Amino acid sequence: MDPAAALLEIAALLERERASRYRAKAFRQAAATWESLPEEVRADPVRLRASKGIGDSTFEVITQAQAGETPRYLVELRGEVEPELSSELRGLLRGDLHAHTEWSDGTTSIRTMTDAARALGHDYLAITDHSPRLRVARGLSAERLREQIPLVRAESDAALRVLAGIEVDILEDGALDQEPELLAELDIVVASVHSKLRMDAAAMTARMLTAVRSGRVDVLGHCTGRLVEGSRGTRPPSEFDARAVFAACAEHGVAVEINSRPERQDPPDALIAIALEEGCLFSIDSDAHAPGQLSLLDHGAVRAERAGVPAARIITTWGIDRLLDWAD
Repeated sequence: MDPAAALLEIAALLERERASRYRAKAFRQAAATWESLPEEVRADPVRLRASKGIGDSTFEVITQAQAGETPRYLVELRGEVEPELSSELRGLLRGDLHAHTEWSDGTTSIRTMTDAARALGHDYLAITDHSPRLRVARGLSAERLREQIPLVRAESDAALRVLAGIEVDILEDGALDQEPELLAELDIVVASVHSKLRMDAAAMTARMLTAVRSGRVDVLGHCTGRLVEGSRGTRPPSEFDARAVFAACAEHGVAVEINSRPERQDPPDALIAIALEEGCLFSIDSDAHAPGQLSLLDHGAVRAERAGVPAARIITTWGIDRLLDWAD
């Protein structure tokens, strides 16, 4: 098989299982290096192995692919990484409103993320890098966000509409961590709590209500902040008056995110049921930090289908024109 294709498939599988970001990046770098090499270097094992960006593992994959084999590591990963989950709802999803790039804490460029979205058949993808307060994630200052917006929108083509967005922090007082005029310029605003997750329930409720009622938020991201599995360990959900928050979401046209990352499974099933009762819209999003994680939408779709969420109330089943009219 084509060595670059093998390397990129390995990277995507590692990303889907949320393996070390550095391992996946090494295989993506090796694919880029391979594509840039002249034929005489590709054909010379010594010079190939000496090329910057080619390590022992990636060299082995390349040489096995050159020999007409499916690389052993790829065969191994295909058998180990959970295949995509099947559901009727997954086939109805048209896009994804929560994805990160190397501008904040994602691993790849805007172009690499949008190419992956096209390969999945998405109609649209929102780039939603973090806001400035989240320094550990290299959150975007107003200046950097202004620089990013035209670059994001320039990636749109006939197959994929690329939306300028942000995952903006909900600060302790409920304010949003970005200039209001910039938020108004964006296509999609996902608002999430990332700090002081264990604050008092009444204070957390007031914090979230202030953000939801601001008129600047389209999607309430991973609302409890919980972690249920994975390399980061577990974390209990934040405590807040879910019925009050979801009633405000329904009143102000804010969709509740069903975050597709298996380590989050957020909101919990009981809260999805409350959001349904309160009349909320939903957004099934990948929260992808790498191209291979865009496929995690299957997990969110299965959870939403199991919870009985009607497709008509999931904004990521809508076409792009309807979606943007709603978000305006």
